[in-house]
Amino acid sequence: MAEGDIRLSEHTTLRLGGAARRFVTATTDDELVAAVSAADDAGEPLLVLGGGSNLVIADKGFAGTVVAVRTSGISADVDDEPGCGGALVTVAAGESWDDVVAVAVERGWVGLEALSGIPGSTGATPIQNVGAYGQEVAQTIARVRVWDRHDRCRRTLAAADCGFGYRHSRFKAEPGRHVVLDVTFQLRQGSLSAPVGYAELARTLGVDVGERAPLADVRAAVLGLRAGKGMVLDAADHDTWSAGSFFTNPVVPAAQVPEGAPAWPAGDDLVKTSAAWLIDHAGFAKGYAAPLAGARVSLSTKHTLAVTNRGGGTTEELLLLARAVRDGVEAAYGIRLVNEPVLVGCEL
Repeated sequence: MAEGDIRLSEHTTLRLGGAARRFVTATTDDELVAAVSAADDAGEPLLVLGGGSNLVIADKGFAGTVVAVRTSGISADVDDEPGCGGALVTVAAGESWDDVVAVAVERGWVGLEALSGIPGSTGATPIQNVGAYGQEVAQTIARVRVWDRHDRCRRTLAAADCGFGYRHSRFKAEPGRHVVLDVTFQLRQGSLSAPVGYAELARTLGVDVGERAPLADVRAAVLGLRAGKGMVLDAADHDTWSAGSFFTNPVVPAAQVPEGAPAWPAGDDLVKTSAAWLIDHAGFAKGYAAPLAGARVSLSTKHTLAVTNRGGGTTEELLLLARAVRDGVEAAYGIRLVNEPVLVGCEL
């Protein structure tokens, strides 16, 4: 189905972005491939849109074709053999990610529970190697099936071929080349979670790091923690009118980490530190609104990593705020924060 003059603000969690010149909704793999191929054949700019949770779209909109991925379906090949039970679960790219996690918890499929509450579509998860609370999708992805726009064919890529790293993948390294059709996860069966790998979550569950907890308890705890930080979508809460964490946690030489800042080993004498800590200690508190950007955008009142639209804001105002935070952290600590959302038609 093709439509014109669709406001992209209606399709992003930031509720920002101008109109698309052409908007196409794809409900099957064949429709998705056909819409992408038609835009490529016409030499037209293309934006493949999932849940819109990791996008910052310019106020001027997108002068090309936007293809909204609305494919659906979850299928499982379950092995109930004692001692080696598992499930190979294939999920269409357009399925809501949190719905997939809910199904996994309900059916006793282990490995996705700490990723509860993350907005967006399943097809977007391997691109960013989505992660939270000690889990990443790369830990359970078996393969990703894609449409390769360069070679004009469908491909199945094993996890080892996906180039996964911290918030990174082959798909992100080759932007726009691969359109995800579905993702297959290799999940263990059981009633207890994967080992809890995040201290805050372990404390909430009353277990030690490395211990397991009931799947439903982990999901409930994660949803509670995310809600407390404004990271579970709620139309009535402007703290959730965001693109989630706007900056990635920087990976830097250990000597560059400020005294008192969190630090986790990242290999090769590097450590990962907390972007939220840097933002807060550089003087940008929860709710901060930059004078040049105005009051219609601000940092979340619950979490300094989220840059939010308070209602009536513009993309340019949001970027002014994000630049002020990025530049302030760099001036204070010499560390330049990198945006996590994809910027469409605009620059930070």
